[in-house]
Amino acid sequence: MRQSTEADVPAMLEIYGYHIQHGLGPFDIEPLHPEELKRRRKAMLKRRLPHLVADLGGAIAGYAYAAPFRKRPAYRYTVEHSIYVHKDFQGLGIGRQLLSALVDACTVAGCRQMIAVVDSANAPSLRLHESCGFEQAGVLRSVGFKFGRWTDSVFLQRALGPADGALPDDHRGGTVQAGD
Repeated sequence: MRQSTEADVPAMLEIYGYHIQHGLGPFDIEPLHPEELKRRRKAMLKRRLPHLVADLGGAIAGYAYAAPFRKRPAYRYTVEHSIYVHKDFQGLGIGRQLLSALVDACTVAGCRQMIAVVDSANAPSLRLHESCGFEQAGVLRSVGFKFGRWTDSVFLQRALGPADGALPDDHRGGTVQAGD
């Protein structure tokens, strides 16, 4: 596993494009434009969040990244992640390696919670997340429509580092007053 580079973008686009057409993960309908993927990648790196590739002898077998869960400051310690494995490398443990590396990198970055949003029909992804310590946190029913059917989104959550057992180093002390 290593940080992605801009040179990895074509391989990542190929992987993502396959999952758009055949997978239960991404809810995009159209392939991403290379500049959009480059923008997203740079935004994550600017926030010091991991954007990783599984490089097997020069072949990009998969990629994964963490992004802010929500934009508002109160959510700054929580990330949501995505993992995409090349169709020719599925079933080889690449997803597990990427997820493990993401968990480690996000913990080092000071994140306290990691969220996964998985299509309820994506049994391999649900099993992977549960085997890596994620717990189901809820289901949003019929929130997506893809491949001619309604899809449910399963929210999974995993605590990172001290989680909520300690305050973050950069918290503001005291109490919140009305108008703050």
